[in-house]
Amino acid sequence: MMNLKSILSKLLLVLSIGVLLPDMASAQSKATWIWYPGDFEVWLSNKMQVRRTEREAVFPPLWQYYSPYALVTFQTEVDIPKPDQVKIYSEGPFQLLLDGVQIYGQPKSITVPAGKHKISFKVYNQEVLPAIYIAGNYVKSDASWKVTNEDKLWIDENGKAQQSGTPWVPVGSWNFDTPVNKPSEFKLTTTPWNAKKTEKTAAGQLVDFGKETFGYIKIHGLKGKGRVALYYGESREEAMDTARCETLDHLSFDGNQPETYTHDGSKAFRYVQVVADASVKYDSISMLYEYLPLEYRGAFKSSDQELNKIWDVSAYTMHLTSREFFIDGIKRDRWVWSGDAYQSYLMNYYLFFDSPSVERTMAALRGKDPVTAHVNIIMDYSLYWFVGVYDYYLHTGDTKFIKTFYPRMKSLMDFCLGRRNKNGFLEPLEGDWVFIDWANGLPKTGEVSFEQMLLARSLEAMAVSAEIAGEKDDQKEYQKLASDLKTKLFDVFWDKKENVMKHQRIDGKMQDIVTRYANMFGIFFNYFTEEQKQSVKNKVLLNKDVLQITTPYMRFYELEALCAMGEQDYVLKEMKDYWGGMLNEGATSFWEEYNPNKKGTEHLTMYGRPYGKSLCHAWGASPIYLLGKYYLGVKPLSPGYETWAIEPNLGGLKWMEGKVPTPNGEISVYASTSEVKVKSPIGTGTLRLKSKSKPSVKGAKVQALGNGVYEIQILKGKEYTVKYSL
Repeated sequence: MMNLKSILSKLLLVLSIGVLLPDMASAQSKATWIWYPGDFEVWLSNKMQVRRTEREAVFPPLWQYYSPYALVTFQTEVDIPKPDQVKIYSEGPFQLLLDGVQIYGQPKSITVPAGKHKISFKVYNQEVLPAIYIAGNYVKSDASWKVTNEDKLWIDENGKAQQSGTPWVPVGSWNFDTPVNKPSEFKLTTTPWNAKKTEKTAAGQLVDFGKETFGYIKIHGLKGKGRVALYYGESREEAMDTARCETLDHLSFDGNQPETYTHDGSKAFRYVQVVADASVKYDSISMLYEYLPLEYRGAFKSSDQELNKIWDVSAYTMHLTSREFFIDGIKRDRWVWSGDAYQSYLMNYYLFFDSPSVERTMAALRGKDPVTAHVNIIMDYSLYWFVGVYDYYLHTGDTKFIKTFYPRMKSLMDFCLGRRNKNGFLEPLEGDWVFIDWANGLPKTGEVSFEQMLLARSLEAMAVSAEIAGEKDDQKEYQKLASDLKTKLFDVFWDKKENVMKHQRIDGKMQDIVTRYANMFGIFFNYFTEEQKQSVKNKVLLNKDVLQITTPYMRFYELEALCAMGEQDYVLKEMKDYWGGMLNEGATSFWEEYNPNKKGTEHLTMYGRPYGKSLCHAWGASPIYLLGKYYLGVKPLSPGYETWAIEPNLGGLKWMEGKVPTPNGEISVYASTSEVKVKSPIGTGTLRLKSKSKPSVKGAKVQALGNGVYEIQILKGKEYTVKYSL
């Protein structure tokens, strides 16, 4: 990560690049379904997150649900060279105004005369969300349209509609590009999968699909009248434990059912135990695998086969948890959590680079005003949301999301700032959940340094966002708040004697506790001096006596901090021990938590339940990010990869190669102990290498920085082969 304040001026120089993107979208040649921004995401997340069940009981999310606006108005202005026959499709009844005059009825098409016109559709839909699809040669619904949920409309004495003071915002859209492809009918893609193995059990049959998966069970050759029970398991033990498995289905058949039955509820599983009444017969069990079709644009391969397997399983884990939104786990919780999603955004930038998934998830998490609680009720999760918005801008260069949702960014930040105590620090009030991490003995009361550090970063993100939104006064205020908070953070929590960040202060009394959290974030936030970083690395990150981290969630940040300090050799061993340890336990996707001291079925337990742990959790896929950013060494320096850096670090590997996706193609990298090859389709890159002697390369200058470090400029469209001495 980068220091937001230090690069603000650089970001603003290239801001015009980002600004062009929404305008390009408005010039698209095809029509698409449009809606009020964020409403489709709110509606879809409501629908998706209530699908979580535990033993056939619905388990809804813990936080507030929002609703789409039931009545909205869409508007566009056109100047067309000749009359246009325009077809109209709507999700909900509508009122149509052409140049302020109502067109009666619910026409399926209208003729718009040549010339300049203002077209307005007021659409009502209480069941799903109001949306329209308008298709003509010149007039078509696209990203150039505006929408409002507020009217302030009246009719004058001539019967013409007048409007004043209505806040219009850019419409929302995704990929619903045909009239029949309605937003309300969105479904993920499915494909048939056969079982890898079946075996008889005392009660029925155990079906093994070979690896962690997600989808709908199909029963073939089904005959007879009676009941069939399905007991799902991420592990064999769970599927076999009919009394305690987390998910199950009881089905009843009357004898008149089709011979091929597909269950209508998707589940996460590897194993399914099928127990049928004697009066019910079937031939076989298969499934429909359900997924979001995303391309693996990122890639990684190396001289270490175990590490290659870790990347592959990480990618599959990420694929499984990238659904309607980036969710936490496919068995439990199947919800959109901001902390989990933030890591998924970062991994996505090195695997799929799917911008719509990031936007959908951020919009769903934010919901609507008024703000009455933190995102997911968790203090740190509100703060991750702000940083996620900034990172999206940095990687994509797209300013549209920030410009559209800035009012909601500001109202959420107002809520967060209103939760500060008299010292200007965040401290949990009634209803606030301070999560940080699952760790036994981790104190979370009072003023916690980690929360203040996240708030400072969030304020820096708000300063950049305010500038993009054209709110100059806000930008100055957020910069000042961030600067003041960082000063206060170090004045209070930095132990000048020990040269580490203390964890907690309660009622004005500093607690003699040091944890990894604020210390490791301070490294990759670049809040520490080099001397402070070295002290933190040795006294905290490499100190076994400091409270250990056992979740992949915080291992993500711990290992990132070490990589940022150049400890790739150490991190490589840690990755192989930690994620390789899960592979040795038979993992086919990576888990919510892994403790190498546990044995056997102990690995399946969590939350006091024998199978409560998620064995496919998004935060388990962090090697994708670490290997892309800190081994292949590619990261953006300015929005949309207009400028970028590459600093390959083998970390003890003999060779590695891979691809890092960008908004305009993939940056290809190969590195060995004597050679680096780089090719990029975008921006201007800076290759930095350590070498015993001056590197050689054709078509580029080598600049010596001192201490055996050299830089080479990488221009887009050219392939560079650099010879060096490690």
